Amino acid sequence: MASVPLRFPETASRLVVRRRTVRGDGVDLAVFEQGDPTDQTILLVHGFPDTHAMWDEVADRLAETYHVVRYDVRGAGESGAPRERGGYTIAKLAEDLFAVADAVSPERPVHLVAHDWGSIQAWEPVTDPRAAGRIASFTSISGPSLDHAAFWMRRKLSRPTPANLAKVVRQAVSSWYIYLHHLPVLPALAWRTVIGPNWSTLLERVEGIAPAPGHPAPTMPADAARGVKLYTANMLPRLRKPAERRTDVPVQLIIPTRDKFVSPNLSEGIERWVGRVWRRRLVAGHWAPVSHPEAVARMVDEFVDHVDGRPMTRGLQRAAADTGDFTHSLVVITGAGRGIGQATARAFAARGAEVVVADLDLAAAKETAASIGPAAYPYQVDVADEAAMRAFADAVAEEHGVPDVVVNNAGIGMAGAFLDTTADEWRRVLDVNLLGVVHGCQAFGALMAENGEGGAIVNLASAAAYTPHRAMSAYAASKAAVLMLSDCVGAELADHGITVSAICPGIVATDITNTTRFAGKDDVEQQRLRQKATKSYARRGFGPERVAADIVRAVERGTAVVPVTAEAKIARLGARFAPGLMRAAAKMDVVR
Repeated sequence: MASVPLRFPETASRLVVRRRTVRGDGVDLAVFEQGDPTDQTILLVHGFPDTHAMWDEVADRLAETYHVVRYDVRGAGESGAPRERGGYTIAKLAEDLFAVADAVSPERPVHLVAHDWGSIQAWEPVTDPRAAGRIASFTSISGPSLDHAAFWMRRKLSRPTPANLAKVVRQAVSSWYIYLHHLPVLPALAWRTVIGPNWSTLLERVEGIAPAPGHPAPTMPADAARGVKLYTANMLPRLRKPAERRTDVPVQLIIPTRDKFVSPNLSEGIERWVGRVWRRRLVAGHWAPVSHPEAVARMVDEFVDHVDGRPMTRGLQRAAADTGDFTHSLVVITGAGRGIGQATARAFAARGAEVVVADLDLAAAKETAASIGPAAYPYQVDVADEAAMRAFADAVAEEHGVPDVVVNNAGIGMAGAFLDTTADEWRRVLDVNLLGVVHGCQAFGALMAENGEGGAIVNLASAAAYTPHRAMSAYAASKAAVLMLSDCVGAELADHGITVSAICPGIVATDITNTTRFAGKDDVEQQRLRQKATKSYARRGFGPERVAADIVRAVERGTAVVPVTAEAKIARLGARFAPGLMRAAAKMDVVR
């Protein structure tokens, strides 16, 4: 039964929730609306054992721009509940969805977003011929089509390679709860008496999601007991006799990388059934809409915008390409005007990335960007200035998006006796070499963590971090701090899917030798020592391009510590297994 959309007073708040009843396939459905009905409609469908309230935070964010509609699916919340198992088939759930769409947006197709069983049931109308005029796009979160899943399993078993069998076994183990739901009587009883009343505690322990107001709904124990029929009415029939369900509706898959119940492998080969598909990876567990509402709302907004005619964001471009390299990735590199930073910018650009080339010397940054082409953007920034670095990070996010990779490369050289090194010299080397890395990790790490799509941070340390030397106290201390900082930050940001790597080059021919400060030396001696160091490093014959190649590999592999040159690797072993020998070598005076 269709109905005319409610009028939306200009003075009304978009966050106010309006309730109405829509007649589905033999049941009354409780429907909840926010925003202006004249705007584009986004229809959110919840899964098991949830109600429409699961979408609260996502809906509030989307309602600022869209007409957002949710409803309690049959058997849940305030909607009607069929008594027989046959009332919970996917076909009936699909008719309910069409009925709600017709009621809330009779003139325009809806953008469909669904999670868990909401997504499983949504695949039915999405692959129905009627979808062409009623569904503009579909965002699926942790809910594959049962028909597609059945064909996926058959393909893997028809080619029983170890890798294919491992994927099937992994999903079979993850689906343990499905088997239990097919037991007689016990599952429904358990949901009513034990699981349902303690669901908040269980969800917090399994998913790390703190209870929120309205979660779970007071009706949850009874809803879940009835919802067991979703499994018994649909699972075996669909898996035994799957239908070839295809669609031309644009589909965005939001794939939580830490989902304990639905394997990302189930999306393999979905192009066989879906003409246009985007894969977005979100570092989250199964209940991503509850744990990461900001990221989910952003992904939905970007996808709806694109389907409605706007250009793809970088995230969507990457999701559509899914090439496995750095195509459509954004890489930020400090100290990129020359040396290792410049070589790293060129290395990532050669792999398809767009690069932000930042340097204290704007002219050098512009030269590097010009040598790369239109996919490089020059910026001037002093990494030692915390406020400047935060403003820089905000500017990059505003103009280009949140980066996928950040390389904190900017640094300065410092040599000379400890007793000759002034407090100002200590402050300068620590401000740039250590705090510059701290500022980069904090400013961009916060953006990447909030973005929810993981990423990588690379910090340039040095073999000096673990190689003591009598004439390198300030420089070595700053780089040792960077090495430990990287391990500490990496442990923390791992929760957000962000890897942190410390790169430890040895002797590399770069411009740093021309700007190194030698403590306690006059200008003439400064220049002599710089020239000597430059010639020595040049004779070593190890160029910055080789360091850049190791940086790219570290990002690909998520390697924590990367000694680069031969001497860096030998010193790393010495620091671990012969520290006394390393201390003895440190006493040798080679800076003259």
